[in-house]
Amino acid sequence: MDWAATLRKEAQRSAILRSDDIARRYGIVESAVGNALRRQERRGLVEHISNKVYINKLAHDFSPRELVGILRPNAYISLESALAEWGISTQSPSSLTCVTTGFPRKFRTPSIRIAYRHIGEHLYWGFQEKRTRHGSYKIAEPEKALLDWIYLQRQEGLPVVLDELNLKVTDKRKLLKYASKYPTSVQRTLHSALSHSEQLPGRRNRRQSEKYLVSPTS
Repeated sequence: MDWAATLRKEAQRSAILRSDDIARRYGIVESAVGNALRRQERRGLVEHISNKVYINKLAHDFSPRELVGILRPNAYISLESALAEWGISTQSPSSLTCVTTGFPRKFRTPSIRIAYRHIGEHLYWGFQEKRTRHGSYKIAEPEKALLDWIYLQRQEGLPVVLDELNLKVTDKRKLLKYASKYPTSVQRTLHSALSHSEQLPGRRNRRQSEKYLVSPTS
């Protein structure tokens, strides 16, 4: 089998290769596909990312974002990466930051750096889907990315510094509504930040914030 030609053909379909998919598509034993892909990796034609997952180096315009839902099926981009994309933060993280209902893990290869942090299934919502040339990925809405970040920072005992974030680009009604689904500690942190940045001026808006910041039952 001409693997260089096969990889060129597969590059038109996707930049991501799965050894089990290749085995089914071409009627080859999966162990033989794995051996062949390891040989192609030594030639620089593919890059091994995780169990059964490779990047096809012959595919153009590959984006690491295409891997987000492959390495962890229930996952979306959030936290620092999403905050930077939506203009809430000016800091660009060194890794593509994601949340997942699966196990947390960091993936690092010469081409990609992806970090997953864990959230419960009750918080798996508030994202939108975007397309790339070869696939798609999910990314948190601005408000959800902020709340995910506050929640996980507090949960892991890390500092929550909000005074350098641009909260003006968020939808305040949506932010407060989403916050009601998080623990009370997250709601209080958010309310304090909004009050400090004068995003909720006046008694009327404070009453509105209290309306949405209802302690969750979870």
